[in-house]
Amino acid sequence: MSGAADVARTEPTAAERVRSVLVRAVSLSLTTEGRVYDLIGVHSVDGKGRISLHPPAGSPLAAQIATAPRGSLAALLEFTDVTAVRARDRVRARVTLSGWLTPRDPGGDGDAVRLDAARVTLRTAAGGWDVGLDEVMLAEPDPLAVDEAGMLTHLSDAHEDMVAELVMLAAPRLPPGILRTTPFALDRHGITLRCEYRQGHCDLRFPFPVAVRDAAEAGEQVRRLLMAPQCAHHFTAHG
Repeated sequence: MSGAADVARTEPTAAERVRSVLVRAVSLSLTTEGRVYDLIGVHSVDGKGRISLHPPAGSPLAAQIATAPRGSLAALLEFTDVTAVRARDRVRARVTLSGWLTPRDPGGDGDAVRLDAARVTLRTAAGGWDVGLDEVMLAEPDPLAVDEAGMLTHLSDAHEDMVAELVMLAAPRLPPGILRTTPFALDRHGITLRCEYRQGHCDLRFPFPVAVRDAAEAGEQVRRLLMAPQCAHHFTAHG
């Protein structure tokens, strides 16, 4: 992607959001024929966003896969993206993949299975979209995806003053009566704050002037926002 495109972009693409959710997920919900599994720490994601499961030998899931007709098991995987900080309505996105689970290494140990995905869906507060499999494979996860939880927690715990100053930049356009503001999301294109009211909430999005490459650059861009009173921002109201 060109530098000019990075400057123009203010939000991750749907495919990038999918990849970011997958790379930081530690758990998932798996629905198969007649069974629902809540799995923690048993999946991996490769460099192209392809998912493998590693069920323990002798587990109900391993047994179900081993006895599946024609060697594959229809499956639906759901990943829930939740902000790391305390906030109203913490779920930011849900990623659903449907397809078939098949042995990853036929003739091997028989435990690892791969998901041959047929459909990928992204759902956020703004709506839901089908995301092309090729788009997901070609996209890259956000460079802050793995570090985001720690960065948001640090901002919330140690830099309440910075968060308050950012809100002040947008104050003329915000509805009055904010009870609490929390850093809600952070990616290479900008930072999102959640402003909570007695009824409902709204999200404030501050795009960075340029896309960042790591946590250090993200911190620097947040500080630059505070020195630019006319910086761009927009808010989205929620019920």
